[in-house]
Amino acid sequence: MKTILVVIVALLAGCATPPSKMAGPRPPKVMLTERAFDEISTARTRELAFHALSHIGVPYRYGGASPESGFDCSGLVQYVYARGAGVALPRSTQRLSEVGASVPTDALEPGDLVFFDTLRKPYSHVGIYLGDQRFIHAPTTGGRVELVDMRDRYWQTRYNGARRIDL
Repeated sequence: MKTILVVIVALLAGCATPPSKMAGPRPPKVMLTERAFDEISTARTRELAFHALSHIGVPYRYGGASPESGFDCSGLVQYVYARGAGVALPRSTQRLSEVGASVPTDALEPGDLVFFDTLRKPYSHVGIYLGDQRFIHAPTTGGRVELVDMRDRYWQTRYNGARRIDL
């Protein structure tokens, strides 16, 4: 019996892979807090948030619109809204900035679209706000879908506004 237990422990120990050697999506740099989950009030918004979070680690690809091919920022938003909430949205960031209703920064709610000027052009980048000042987005070539903090100086200085889509 003792020998069997030693063999099982040895086998299980052999299965452990250090995080730096693991394949697949990397963990987010910023975790979604319990407070953020408390902000998600409706079942449909919660489904949208969980669907968005399931794509963390998917590679960025310009023009990408699926987890299999990769995502660019507007492709991620369009995909998540379609699959996570059943809402059809335009494909381009500029067109996304024209749908829904404008939302003041102090009234952001999970599911709102947040826009940034990352290419010296207003509304050139979009993400999905998930609460507690965090949003998910597909960053840039070489990056992966990630959850980031809007309070970071980079995002604060590039913020253009937000839009609310009826769910």
